[in-house]
Amino acid sequence: MTGAAAESLDALVIGEALVDVVDDGMSTTEHPGGSPANVALGLGRRGLDVALLTDLGRDARGSRIVHRLERSGVRVLTGSFSDRPTSTATATMREDGSASYLFDVQWNPGAAPLAVAPALVHTGSIGAFLSPGRATVLAHLDRLDARLVTFDPNIRPALLGTHAETFADFEELASRADVVKMSDEDAEWLYPRLSPTEVGERVRALGPRLVVITLGADGALLVAQGIAVSVAASAVPVTDTIGAGDTYMSSLIADLLAADRPLDRSTIEVLGVRAAGAAAITVSRAGADLPWATDLATAALPSFDAIGGRAPAVAHP
Repeated sequence: MTGAAAESLDALVIGEALVDVVDDGMSTTEHPGGSPANVALGLGRRGLDVALLTDLGRDARGSRIVHRLERSGVRVLTGSFSDRPTSTATATMREDGSASYLFDVQWNPGAAPLAVAPALVHTGSIGAFLSPGRATVLAHLDRLDARLVTFDPNIRPALLGTHAETFADFEELASRADVVKMSDEDAEWLYPRLSPTEVGERVRALGPRLVVITLGADGALLVAQGIAVSVAASAVPVTDTIGAGDTYMSSLIADLLAADRPLDRSTIEVLGVRAAGAAAITVSRAGADLPWATDLATAALPSFDAIGGRAPAVAHP
């Protein structure tokens, strides 16, 4: 639902919210999580007007998730609740701070037209692939007709179909997006014979104006038309990597929404450096504790003013 009756938003995120059960080898703890929910949380903590459409149970775990999101400025839409139990993802930490995952996930968000008019819609992760909810995601994208669409596949093979099915689903959604962010693990799983640079060019050719491939400790590769920019990771002690990619995504979204500027090399480099700096804050803390605006204000991140303007906003053709 759009038009006069629709409420304007900076961003709408559509995707899973769940409970991360973290096993560090010594104890087990529970934390609200889910990649799209983390992206929404990161946007809310930056002060953006953001809503989340997800699939939560009316149970204690669902209530914890909603409480955390609301405290960070995120509104959870009414179509996000059902009598199913709230989904879980169990993360087993490795010695290097990375994690492996086991999922117990349901994905069937509300399909009714939404009374919101977001400037940007973000989707990704399990919510972009898992049926029956994937069809609902696509229908909402069609109805909302937002100015910007961003997509992070955050591939979880244990929850998906065959490689061929998932690959086709990925490329369909990527072709609808203005910005695609993916990890090197996503890129390798989807395109096992291609280098990160080749993956960036292949995905960009599907239609996005910007493709970002994060490379862990090796930084990130940002690819636009005729431009490929490598940005180093910020050097900080790593506590764990949960939420790092979601922080990177929320940084890209916030900067892309800020103003109107062409995606030239200088702008793309600043986008990458700012996102890397934000992600460094998250990896230095336990759990997916994404930065608040006050954290970012003291992080000495580069400004777009230094290159003659503010952050870019691209438009889908």
